[in-house]
Amino acid sequence: MVNEKDEPIGQEEKIKAHLDAKLHRAFSILVFNKAGEWLLQKRAQGKYHSPGLWTNACCSHPRLGKDILLEAKKRLKEEMGFACPLKEIFTFVYKAKLGELTEYEFDHVFSGIFSGQPRLNKEEAEDYQWIETQDLKKDIKKNPDRYTFWFKIIFKEYCQRYH
Repeated sequence: MVNEKDEPIGQEEKIKAHLDAKLHRAFSILVFNKAGEWLLQKRAQGKYHSPGLWTNACCSHPRLGKDILLEAKKRLKEEMGFACPLKEIFTFVYKAKLGELTEYEFDHVFSGIFSGQPRLNKEEAEDYQWIETQDLKKDIKKNPDRYTFWFKIIFKEYCQRYH
């Protein structure tokens, strides 16, 4: 768990942190191919929240005391089956009620370039797609319920900063 300055203030089990709406550190990874398309994953049906929704290539929570960049790289490999160089591009805090759980996260957003074919961990992601920015923008506007809450924030922020 962290405060609003991203300073560690304690530790909590993941589900309990979400049940109690405690601010905690997270990371989200954006992956683009050489053509500039976004890699999206469709969350597995067994996920504890937001199952079956489209989102960024990978997201998770770093373990206590671990380097967040190394944790992001490790998780990308575990979920999507590939590695690529990552760099942190921005952070943000959000809070969203998702059923009985609350996502209250200080989210570090990383980006990377990869043009291969992911090898999905089916416990994490049931599908993936590459999509152009304009097509994604149109689909989010037309079908917002197909996308995770946090990804819509990330997409808007990314487009404001880089497009």
